[in-house]
Amino acid sequence: MSYVRPKKSLGQHFLKDQNIANKIVDAIEGCSQKNVLEIGPGTGVLTSILIDKNDIDLFAIEIDSEAYEYLQLTFPSLGENLIFKNILKFDLKEVFTDPITIIGNFPYNISSQIFFKVLENRDLVKDVVCMIQKEVAERISASHGNKTYGILSVFLQAFYDIEYLFTVGPKVFDPPPNVNSAVIHLKRNKREQLGCDEVLFFKVVKLGFNQRRKTLRNSLKSILLNLPTDNEIFGKRPEQLNVEDFIYLTNLIDSESK
Repeated sequence: MSYVRPKKSLGQHFLKDQNIANKIVDAIEGCSQKNVLEIGPGTGVLTSILIDKNDIDLFAIEIDSEAYEYLQLTFPSLGENLIFKNILKFDLKEVFTDPITIIGNFPYNISSQIFFKVLENRDLVKDVVCMIQKEVAERISASHGNKTYGILSVFLQAFYDIEYLFTVGPKVFDPPPNVNSAVIHLKRNKREQLGCDEVLFFKVVKLGFNQRRKTLRNSLKSILLNLPTDNEIFGKRPEQLNVEDFIYLTNLIDSESK
């Protein structure tokens, strides 16, 4: 098999530019993890560079049977490190006990779900270098006060330092997407615990941004009930709050409701 057909149902846009592939792989140079997991290798453009690196143990996970067979034939040395599974249903802890770096050209239709998977495994995933839709990359890396700042920005920035690396045009893909792409680097920060009720934190952030034009006093009504809302933070809108502010807000609501 010499060609893997990109499948719309899997959101596949295969990278075909070797220079961009080299730039993406170069971005993991400073990562200290020996284990590197590539998500959705497809036609193996990144894999072909990664496999020659002597300082890493490369793993790859692919859901597309056609791509999986092609990768098996093209990179036989991967052996059992080539995993035929859906990343969203895959338990990383089944394979990895030591910290890992994740790399990949993420399918646009599941990129947000992959990031939630990263958050669930934040004790294991120390670095992520990935290509995603430019709009999502801008949202994730946006600071508070920015229009694009949202739920995923807060959740990821709570546990990762995020760097927007570079923008990628549509022509380097097969088929070309209708949007620009971008490469970002997520690096695990030093925060071990949020310092508040984590479940409540996620609920507060989600509720706040679900009605982002309203003040928190109004958007959080369902959990505030009869709690006092005279603190000035309740007069703000969610995009005005950074991670620390959301932690403070969560503790405020938690203490008042007890």
